[in-house]
Amino acid sequence: MKRRLTTRPPAAPRPAAPREAVPRPAAPRPALALVALVALVVWVGAGCTVAPILANAPAQRPLPTALPSATPAPPPDPQPVVFPRDDGPHERLTEWWYYTGHLTASDGRRFGFEDVIFRAERGDLPVSWASHVAITDEAGQRFHYAQRVEVGPQVDQSPRGPDGVPMGFDLSISGIDPRTPATFTNPAWTMSGANGQDSIAFTLSPAEAAAAGSVGEMGLRLTLAATKPVAMHDGVGFVDLGPTGGSYYYSRTRMDAAGSLVLNGTTLQVEGNAWFDHQWGDFVSLGGGGGWDWYAIELADGTDVVLNRLRAADGSYPVEYGEVVEADGRTRHLEGSAFSVETTGSWTSPHTGTTWPAGWRVRIPGEGLEITLEPTVADQELDTRRTTGVVYWEGSQTVTAMRDGVPVAGEAYVELTGYATDPGGPTAGPWAAP
Repeated sequence: MKRRLTTRPPAAPRPAAPREAVPRPAAPRPALALVALVALVVWVGAGCTVAPILANAPAQRPLPTALPSATPAPPPDPQPVVFPRDDGPHERLTEWWYYTGHLTASDGRRFGFEDVIFRAERGDLPVSWASHVAITDEAGQRFHYAQRVEVGPQVDQSPRGPDGVPMGFDLSISGIDPRTPATFTNPAWTMSGANGQDSIAFTLSPAEAAAAGSVGEMGLRLTLAATKPVAMHDGVGFVDLGPTGGSYYYSRTRMDAAGSLVLNGTTLQVEGNAWFDHQWGDFVSLGGGGGWDWYAIELADGTDVVLNRLRAADGSYPVEYGEVVEADGRTRHLEGSAFSVETTGSWTSPHTGTTWPAGWRVRIPGEGLEITLEPTVADQELDTRRTTGVVYWEGSQTVTAMRDGVPVAGEAYVELTGYATDPGGPTAGPWAAP
């Protein structure tokens, strides 16, 4: 499917969105009691209920008042992506900062991990946030995950210049529920960075760790450093999503990672690599409403490959594209016609009854690549209806690849959405009214 950005007509200007807060300099995170008070005020102001944040359609935004001092409408998309400004938050309907990666412990054990923060604006409702974290214990064949949601601007502690423009991101989610005092002492899940020098840290509360299946403490703390230039999707960091609009999108495909992992109460020193995606835009769903398949592959020869396949409700793929990032950082865009993906297996979840694809053969003839992916652990399903309204599968893979007939090792992550058949509908979240 041809989607060259240079031929895309300019989008109509967005109506001016109400501002969530006056930009401010970075400040230390408030004391827990103050955070709880802020959360309570926001919770009451939001009508004592907040549904899963990404499941909500955009509320009707008020038209800007025709006054001389009215904020001018923002320029049409796409605009140039500039760093470190665009590492930071944007006043758009949907945004996420997303890490996945592969770690090896000092004792030789291997782990996959996921750490994501979502931001959502829906009309006049307070800005909402959600976070998902996961650890895949490949040797132990266990998958552990947790989720949080928080409402209000206090999550965003991003540094800003004198003009209020972000100079990176600094996000902190405590998941405080004003009705549950035990959550007031939740350790914050944090994520910060700029220009590819990032850090992430999460520690689950005892209740969260138990629910995640960890016998004892569970957490992860990493410093990350980009080893390649940023990869701009479709050349300029903006992709056409078809009928749902467009998204700014860039990746840091290979970041050195080092730090500590805690699982079942045992602390391990780990190192490895991570993949970072940042997307934002005025979209609520991607593609034609059927979900998407995402593949992030890192090969031992230094080549990185990302493939995105956006699925329509009828199971077809109206939007497919990808990027190849060479060892030296050069990026080449792939149209959907340049690659094929064949599903080689399936797995049915005992938790939700969903049957997921499990195993793929990827062919990119122009690159001389044939890549076979197999999940390291079958069950890497996340039921996040409580926070983002969806059930999805995201997990680490074993990689068997050939390039021009020569074997090459690798690592990969795959994300799948839209396959769950809504087993029971969204569950009540911690912000739902009793």
